[in-house]
Amino acid sequence: MSNTPTPVTVAHRPEASCFEAIVEGQRCVADYQRSGAIVHMTHTVVPPSLEGRGIAAALVNAAFVWAKAEGLKIDPVCSYVRGYLKRHPEWQSLQA
Repeated sequence: MSNTPTPVTVAHRPEASCFEAIVEGQRCVADYQRSGAIVHMTHTVVPPSLEGRGIAAALVNAAFVWAKAEGLKIDPVCSYVRGYLKRHPEWQSLQA
């Protein structure tokens, strides 16, 4: 496990209600459910072999950038997303 951030290309997949990155052939995802102007961030998954490389943070950051641009609020259902909000106070204003 490396603590060096891995460059990640995150794709928004609105048809699947997720943000997704394929890293070293493995799918990493941040799932959400949208209810009107609230985005419930429900689940973040990064395979164990890829953990500690900033991939989950890249997924969640992409979701927050999208939510802000769309005027949406974030409901951090997922424990990782709750922790991300604590570590990144610049996003606190998005919390529902």
